[in-house]
Amino acid sequence: MASIRIDALSKVYPGDVTAIDGLDLTIEDGSFFALLGPSGCGKTTLLRTIAGLEDATGGSIGIGDRDVTSLSPGDRNVAMVFQDYALFPHMSVTDNIAYPLRIKKVPRTERTAKATETGDGLGLSGLMDRRPGELSGGQQQRVALARAMACQPSVFLLDEPLSNLDARLRLEARTFLKRLQRDLGVTTVFVTHDQSEALAMADQIAVMEAGRIRQLGTPSEIFRRPANTFVANFIGSTPMNMLVGKLLGGRLHVGALEAVDAVAAGWAPADAPDGVVTVAFRPEYARTDADGPLVFEGEVETSENLGASVLVTAQTRDGQRVQAVVPEGAEPEAGAAVRVAPVAGRVLVYDEEGELLSP
Repeated sequence: MASIRIDALSKVYPGDVTAIDGLDLTIEDGSFFALLGPSGCGKTTLLRTIAGLEDATGGSIGIGDRDVTSLSPGDRNVAMVFQDYALFPHMSVTDNIAYPLRIKKVPRTERTAKATETGDGLGLSGLMDRRPGELSGGQQQRVALARAMACQPSVFLLDEPLSNLDARLRLEARTFLKRLQRDLGVTTVFVTHDQSEALAMADQIAVMEAGRIRQLGTPSEIFRRPANTFVANFIGSTPMNMLVGKLLGGRLHVGALEAVDAVAAGWAPADAPDGVVTVAFRPEYARTDADGPLVFEGEVETSENLGASVLVTAQTRDGQRVQAVVPEGAEPEAGAAVRVAPVAGRVLVYDEEGELLSP
């Protein structure tokens, strides 16, 4: 087990393409850490650079008490599980799991025993003589994890580990991975573009854009208080309500609504400058037929069934759209008049550059 320290790390590809841009990051020993962001943001490049599969252009990487920046992948004591699992199709499960030990020249009897022990621990007993083509996607994933575990690394690196699974199996695998990491206590870094995976599994999340970290925090912090409009728009299973307003003398003006004292409401600091702002709140933190400092009156356009809840979309009188998540059976009919009000303590205000103003 080991922490990971990344200082001023950069990775520039030929053609002056910057994939990682002077990034600083510390990942605590034993944590389950997610690198989250859209395609092309640099998260997989960062994972591969930690593994040593990509050479850093600048900066340094430390694992435990060692600087591994110049070390080969085999000398870093990390194990990586790839998106496609990268299993050898001609080898049995036993031989796939034992392969890293074979490379380290561990005697055959010892590596077979270790592979069997590791496979049994991941529920693969009875499958050890099969080949990958004879396994389900979930079983192949467990073989890939067992192969990573067999060499007892200091760090697990997981690249989109659930992306090849169907929806039902993905939920089961998510629970399995979280429990496995907790039991092993090994520092684990996983890459995903699926924010629901990151929120459900990670202890800490780094949201990335264009090779930089836009926010670092716990799942709760990132969901409840996105640091900027990029994170606010990216995180959440339903889109965040984002309304254009103005802040003048500490009072918030949104559309045709009566101005609200944003400072007294705790939405903006007393020294907040005047200007255009974005008023944001999650549909999960909004209510219909409710009152509050901000009440948007309008007409229901659509209701989308989410299972145990319903996403209601309404168009306000001044042409804006707001959404609220309501309990199943409590949704108003299309065309009905509705009053959508955010929970007062869940309103966030962002400045013109998209950075959080709310204290």
